[in-house]
Amino acid sequence: MGLALDSEGWVEVDALLNAVQSKHPDLDREMLQEIVATNEKKRFAYSEDKTRIRASQGHSIGVDLGLSPSTPPKQLFHGTARRNLRSIRKEGLVKGNRDFVHLSLDTETARKVGMRHGSPCVLRIKSGEMHKQGVAFYESNNGIWLTREVKPQYIIFDTGD
Repeated sequence: MGLALDSEGWVEVDALLNAVQSKHPDLDREMLQEIVATNEKKRFAYSEDKTRIRASQGHSIGVDLGLSPSTPPKQLFHGTARRNLRSIRKEGLVKGNRDFVHLSLDTETARKVGMRHGSPCVLRIKSGEMHKQGVAFYESNNGIWLTREVKPQYIIFDTGD
């Protein structure tokens, strides 16, 4: 759409609306606010003054979300497609073209993520153990946990799938 994000992933709301309205003329500030407020995954966030908007995580370009390292729960979950299990057993979870690997607090959320990619499988992650070994975790504004990678020894493949 020709929009440039700043280093923290923000774009001016007015610029976004102007760019989108050429294809979606019904989208106005009120509708955008409803989308942000009601999005089940809380994918988007406004700046404090509501003049800028950004994705909460999942950027494919380098963005500094300004998150501080946090202590994760003892375990987290990752949803994926079954076809990915062979490479995950070998390489672990890698961020690919994103900034982070995304982890969920519960199996239901992870399963929904996995369903987007094919026949779902939920992996249990030993996040507490990873953290004790010095691996950094960040909690996104929408409750998704982020880390740079998950090595195979920290993945439990027996979640009942």
